[in-house]
Amino acid sequence: MKIEEEIFKTYILNENKLIKYGFIKEKDAYKYSKKFMDDTFRANIIINKDGKVEGKVFDLDAESEYTNFRVENITGSFALTIKEEYQNILKDIRNNCFDKKYFIFKKTNKLAELIINKYKVTPEFLWEKNPTFGVFRNQKSEKWFAIIMNIDKSKIIPSQSGEIEILNLKLDDINYLKRKGIYPAYHMNKKSWVSIILDGTLTDEEIMKLVDISYELSDIKDEWIIPANPKYFDVITYIESLPVFSWKQPKNIKLGDTVYIYLGAPYSAILYKCKVIELDLYDEPKNPIMNLELIKKYDPKEYQFTKLKEYGLNSVRSARRIPSKLSKELNK
Repeated sequence: MKIEEEIFKTYILNENKLIKYGFIKEKDAYKYSKKFMDDTFRANIIINKDGKVEGKVFDLDAESEYTNFRVENITGSFALTIKEEYQNILKDIRNNCFDKKYFIFKKTNKLAELIINKYKVTPEFLWEKNPTFGVFRNQKSEKWFAIIMNIDKSKIIPSQSGEIEILNLKLDDINYLKRKGIYPAYHMNKKSWVSIILDGTLTDEEIMKLVDISYELSDIKDEWIIPANPKYFDVITYIESLPVFSWKQPKNIKLGDTVYIYLGAPYSAILYKCKVIELDLYDEPKNPIMNLELIKKYDPKEYQFTKLKEYGLNSVRSARRIPSKLSKELNK
């Protein structure tokens, strides 16, 4: 990849800033020159109306174009110095006349904006070696649900080449791979992730439906068991008389989590399954409460404490997450 393409590939031209910076407009292009290396070299930069940047470096003493700095894997210290100085000129133009965009291609940035607006998240660029790889993270579970990467097409389709951008998503059905434009995941677990080449094969609407699935799969919910003592107040009447009811909020519980209400003696059993629909409601400072929606009622004999012990729950003294073995039993 050319030096200019590498430096400007995730930036978009802000044409209004060019003249102020020092560019001169000639027909459909903007031109700029700058001397460097103690005025012994000159960089000539041309930016066309589409924002494409071209540049040449001239040795003023030799009165000719200097190209040695463009040789791949150069080792000569002088050519490396010329390259660094030229790169600094380009970066200064980029920082003053271009706006940062998240990804390389227009279609990819359009899709990224759809994801950002729907899920209220922005991409995270986590890798120094791959600074253009962007991760979208579910803010509630902190799990990834989408990754956009720029790679060579041969990594997806061996017989083809060229830089592309792909979207990796986590899906719940391997049959998605039968659809045109969807491939086994690059650099991810192929049992649960797929790669979509962002080339227009799938429409934005089709892709966003798949993003929705991936987001839901990343939206991991916890399951809690919370004790209640019927000797202190009429828990049953309280819960069953209201479709939504308030409860003291345990630490670390999340919106959408499942809560099982366990009633102590004389029941000593799980009687209700609920869903957290609101959090951080305060009746007193530093005493948050939550709102629960009743989902299911259980027969008092169905999940008594003696049975819960068989599934790894040995005590119910305070709010706690339920064991995975019990979760499978309750959700069967």
